[in-house]
Amino acid sequence: MKSQDLLILLKLVSLSKDEQQFRSLVPPRQEYLKSSWEGWDSIEEDYMLLEGDLGVSLDTDLNAIDVSPELTAQRYSVRSLASSTGIGKTEVNNSIKRMKQVGLVRSDRKTGMPKANTKALVELIVHAVRYVFPAQMGTVTRGIPTAFSAPILASELSSPGELVPVWPDPYGKTKGQAVEPLYKSVPHAVRRDPFLYGLLALTDAIRIGSVRETTLAAEQLRRETKDL
Repeated sequence: MKSQDLLILLKLVSLSKDEQQFRSLVPPRQEYLKSSWEGWDSIEEDYMLLEGDLGVSLDTDLNAIDVSPELTAQRYSVRSLASSTGIGKTEVNNSIKRMKQVGLVRSDRKTGMPKANTKALVELIVHAVRYVFPAQMGTVTRGIPTAFSAPILASELSSPGELVPVWPDPYGKTKGQAVEPLYKSVPHAVRRDPFLYGLLALTDAIRIGSVRETTLAAEQLRRETKDL
């Protein structure tokens, strides 16, 4: 298993979440995203159509969109997953094959689209990610808040006066201690997908957190992925 496999798996979970929200008309942004969730200065990429992802801008009312089966299938294609995660098409294809072999990805019976085995993935992250992909902490830098400094956990776990963990990124708004992301394209991927941002931040909290922080992150991860 490679670290980019986790990024792709979490992206598949995010796509499943989108499908669930479209079917149930649940507002697509969670409570922790009601305020500004972007931990970086706006760049041109933020205003581009999310090619291969939702096909709409971040400000679009997602509940007003008629999502056809063709568009849904397109979002699960290798080309689309490569565009939305920043991982090369060949590596995306190889990753999906690896994950199918170990049961973390299955093909949807009706559409053939790759779907994450979410329950197994969550248990893998909760119990093994800190050992399989231990976080490398770096120097003070500018970056995007992650782990307990990200919006998904910041209200529950605040550490005044301490350096917060960040993914190094030249557009990041926060000064903190660098945390090596699971894969180099994580900043690219989270700018395109707020739910994926939350999942990756929770994963980082489990990678680097104390017992209390890890427990809270694991509970939140299970809540966010319930019924997916």
